[in-house]
Amino acid sequence: MLDRYESAGNSVTTSGDCSGVPGITGMDHLNSTHLPTNQSDFSSVFTNQVLPSLYLVIGVVGAALNGVAAWIFFRVPADSGLVVYLKNMVVADLLMLSTFPFRLALQLDLGGWRLHVIFCRYLAVLFYMSMYVGILFIGLISLERYTKIVRPSSPSPSSCRSRLGRASSLQFLQNAKFARVLALLTWSLLLLCNMPNVILTSLPANENNSRRCMELKTPLGVQWHKVSTYFNVSLFWATLLVLAFCYASIAHRVYQSYRRVRRDNSDVCRKSNRSIFSILAVFFICFVPYHVCRVPYTHSQLPESGYSYNTRFLLFQFKEGTLFLSALNVCLDPIIYFLMCRTFRESLLRKLSGRVRRRSLTTAQSLSNI
Repeated sequence: MLDRYESAGNSVTTSGDCSGVPGITGMDHLNSTHLPTNQSDFSSVFTNQVLPSLYLVIGVVGAALNGVAAWIFFRVPADSGLVVYLKNMVVADLLMLSTFPFRLALQLDLGGWRLHVIFCRYLAVLFYMSMYVGILFIGLISLERYTKIVRPSSPSPSSCRSRLGRASSLQFLQNAKFARVLALLTWSLLLLCNMPNVILTSLPANENNSRRCMELKTPLGVQWHKVSTYFNVSLFWATLLVLAFCYASIAHRVYQSYRRVRRDNSDVCRKSNRSIFSILAVFFICFVPYHVCRVPYTHSQLPESGYSYNTRFLLFQFKEGTLFLSALNVCLDPIIYFLMCRTFRESLLRKLSGRVRRRSLTTAQSLSNI
């Protein structure tokens, strides 16, 4: 797949040259002010004006939300596997957010051709590595929730958990020390897979080839780029299968609990288990559309695909739009932290209530002085 770095500067590197540019009938709503002058320029009003505004909004909102999440989380002791995984998700989101200003500058055609080279060699790699790190931690959180709800080690007859007497073989996922080891392995795996994309993007750059990232790669770099992209996409689909299994099992267990438990605490159990499915909603909103779109988009880049210019143009627009949805997870992940982690929620609410109380006392003192 050759789409990972091709979005820098809203340009796409095609595998072959075509003669003539077909008309743009049927796509004027996407390209009303920018007519492509060559086959590798798929920029439009959507990519040049709409997307920069959207990235600016989610960049500001995401920085605020993840700043608060980091401020809370790194004051909370990592005494459980869930907290360890959520903390690493915060780090991945902050790394992804650090690439937004540069992406925004490229979409607004700022920074010159050297910024395109920096984005191709470093920032695009960081963006995608952070995204797939976050996807893997979503998978680990789902497995941890599965073991905690479906196969708990110490079931209680009055709880919403299963009455299974034996401990699951996945119980180690809840252990904080083992979770740290898994987190280190996750980061190491993605770093090992993606670092060669930085090293092998080493051909001399100039103003002519800086916007086409694949032309900056060595022949080995092109091949490694394909392999690493297939590997990352395989991680996504494997994680999707894990989520499907875990949350189907959780849903079945919760349904059984609702039928069995007819006490006052059933409402509490229902609210607790409902919050778990927030992570499933975020995963499907942010990541599934992009990875579904990648299949036809990547095929359109092959020289033997026979796709028309209009079709490749539309596929590029869809790819850029779904990539924005993937970036949107930096704003939705804090919802997961609040709903799933009681320690995070209680710390946040305690700090907010403390600030409100201090403001009330300050206001009362000011009034009394007056």
